[in-house]
Amino acid sequence: MAEPNWEKNSEEIIQDFRSRPNAIAEDIDYETHIIASYNMVLPKSLDAFYMAQVVCIEQSTGTFVPVPEETPEQRRKHVAKVIGVYPFPDFEYEQIDQVLNVSTLEKKFRKYFVQIAYPLNFRPQFPMLFTTIYGNISMAGPLKMVDVRFPKAFLKEFKGPKFGDIGIRKLLGVPERPLLNNMIKPCVYTDPKIGAKLAYEAAVGGCDIIKDDELIADVDFNPIVDRCVAFMEALDKADSEKGEKTLYTINITDRVDKMFEWADILQEHGANAFMVNHISVGYSAMRKLAEDPSVKVPLLGHMDFAGALFQDPFSGVSSPLILGKFGRLSGCDTIVFPAPYGKAPTLGEKFMEVARQMVLPWGNAPHIKRTLPMPSGGITPGIVEKCIKDLGPNIMIGSGGGIHAHPEGPIAGAKAFRQAINAALKGIPVKTYAKDHHELGVSLGLFGVKKTEFTSV
Repeated sequence: MAEPNWEKNSEEIIQDFRSRPNAIAEDIDYETHIIASYNMVLPKSLDAFYMAQVVCIEQSTGTFVPVPEETPEQRRKHVAKVIGVYPFPDFEYEQIDQVLNVSTLEKKFRKYFVQIAYPLNFRPQFPMLFTTIYGNISMAGPLKMVDVRFPKAFLKEFKGPKFGDIGIRKLLGVPERPLLNNMIKPCVYTDPKIGAKLAYEAAVGGCDIIKDDELIADVDFNPIVDRCVAFMEALDKADSEKGEKTLYTINITDRVDKMFEWADILQEHGANAFMVNHISVGYSAMRKLAEDPSVKVPLLGHMDFAGALFQDPFSGVSSPLILGKFGRLSGCDTIVFPAPYGKAPTLGEKFMEVARQMVLPWGNAPHIKRTLPMPSGGITPGIVEKCIKDLGPNIMIGSGGGIHAHPEGPIAGAKAFRQAINAALKGIPVKTYAKDHHELGVSLGLFGVKKTEFTSV
């Protein structure tokens, strides 16, 4: 009787396992796979591990029914794999809900943290990335993507921000203090001269960057070239008076081809920065703009439309990805995102994580520069101290109404913000500092000093 070929049998077992849509993390090559993490909610009657494998098949090699050419060999090369399904609470016994005070939701449904490894079945680009890691499954029920880990080979094809935080600071000549950005209000107005006058006043008062509102780009009643010329003339005058440099992020959001046309035309007319509603136009369009060598100015990414993607607690894509990681990867030099102590109902921990995604080092892609965080949304001088305490000084503070609604006008409104920034950097309470700084005192009298229980750790 022939001796069994134990090694052959072992290899066949290994190959069989590797053709399945699951694996332990230790068997995954993290440099050839993208790791996506999800929160999933399922009825207790469904097997979560099985359903996660269904996701893997749907997003890689197969469909709802087996097909002949989806062979074990094809699966070994291309199938996505479940590498973790973690229920929470992490019950160990069926009777646990009889002992603990378990909610009605937990009696009928279970919540899971799921990790899936996707082989690089596509080239490094955003459309196929999103199609793969959150394509058809985005319409399949309560499944929220909360993180994505990219391999080095994928990231090396992306250039990221052209300027980043340091590049913007070099252009402005401001190495350390928090920068101040002003969004022109009203958001939409008929004559470019109206905005240019407000821009001049905000800049003279101390704003480092003047930003178009996201609601106005090129339009018949306010042509973008006319606005660019008017604003740059106004800011040149302001710069000569205040002795500081000012950038103007003019909104070139449009069809993709038109954005590139505007970029060329406006740079010829002296534009020194651009703004793009980058989530609305798409990360690929933003990436193309950022990587184009003809675009020689910083790019500000605006957050509009983001809430449609992340605000559902059970579905969609988490805000640190939408506002942080993906925007940085697409090349935004700075990104506007909602602050929790202004007018947006943002959670403090989400606010902090968005900022972390913009500034923490990417060890496997050191060429990806930091994106300068720009907290915004109802920020007033009384909030500045809190904002700097939570995020540190390497930020750009965004303010619209907080400057333009100042009783003494935008010059005083901008001065109040710069005074609040100085107070925070000196460690002086803003109310104390306001006693000797008139513009700040008037602003606090109008807006007050907002308190929040959120504190960074």
